[in-house]
Amino acid sequence: MRTVSLTDTWVYALRLPHDPRAARVARMTVRSVLGSHGRHEVLEAVELLVSEMVTNAYRHTNGPASLRLTALCDGRLRVGVWDTSPCIPAPFDQPPGGRVPPAPVDALGGRGLVLVQEYADCWGGVALGDGLLDRGAGKLLWFEVGSGTRGRLREVAA
Repeated sequence: MRTVSLTDTWVYALRLPHDPRAARVARMTVRSVLGSHGRHEVLEAVELLVSEMVTNAYRHTNGPASLRLTALCDGRLRVGVWDTSPCIPAPFDQPPGGRVPPAPVDALGGRGLVLVQEYADCWGGVALGDGLLDRGAGKLLWFEVGSGTRGRLREVAA
């Protein structure tokens, strides 16, 4: 008789209403899921990136959003956020390794998604539908972190 060991893969999905509290709900969900699966090494970075992505979904769309957390069999964690806008922002429209210039010092926004470049191992985005016949199809933005050096918030020297 052969013993089969299951890999530690899992998927969680959460539908988020168009509500200013959605980012908080997403952070609490990430904290709970990653904590219960012992993924403390990426918790802070994933929580930060999810908060930024869900906040942007709320700020730049009028519809709901969805969050999906997927543990892959090789130890990586894939996080996806869907929303109703087909517009793919930087850095998700750039290949990993491509650099998005930092926002001007006096800009009111434009810094959040640049964090993806710092803490994610890879990322991407895809528009879902052409917007004419597929109204509301939106887009999916995703990133992955592993257990390496990326995916961890760096300590700032005082």
